[in-house]
Amino acid sequence: MTDETVPSDIPTSRMLSWARNSAIYRLERRMMTEKQLFDAITRKAKEKFEGISPAQLKAVADFAVKFAYDNKVLDDSAYAEISTRSAVRGGKSKRAIAQKLAAKGVSSDKVEAALEEADDLYAAAIFARKRAFGPFRRVELDEKRKAKELSAFARNGFSFDIGRKVFEMSAEDAEEIILAGRSLALQHQRS
Repeated sequence: MTDETVPSDIPTSRMLSWARNSAIYRLERRMMTEKQLFDAITRKAKEKFEGISPAQLKAVADFAVKFAYDNKVLDDSAYAEISTRSAVRGGKSKRAIAQKLAAKGVSSDKVEAALEEADDLYAAAIFARKRAFGPFRRVELDEKRKAKELSAFARNGFSFDIGRKVFEMSAEDAEEIILAGRSLALQHQRS
């Protein structure tokens, strides 16, 4: 009987099989960035495999990421583009979107490329409608309300100029911007 000892920096075949299955499980449920998948596999592998070494952890997570790329189910550029379109439709500013994508591990060049099509004026009009600000206000405007609304635009990453522009526009102009933004988004989806 031979006594096989596996170096502690090489993952076992069981670990690699688990990493592949875990990557499939996670990516079937939701789109993830490379960093999110790497971190999730690392975190779960620590729980699953008692005594796993740091080198094995990294190798297992790297294996899962490579497997996902090889099977074309992991794409940070696509993740950034889809997240950006969704966030703009939700009234998020370019600055807020960039911060969120960076926190999820998307590289700055991919974030920049995804934000090229984003329209802060459209997003600010959506934000105003959601919060009943500016042209969508249902209450009387006083100085306190004005300060509250303008500072909310700034806190959410919109420039002062964009915030003021939406704040001062008519409801018809705001709705026109929203409709124009939607039709532009539909044209992009078709092409």
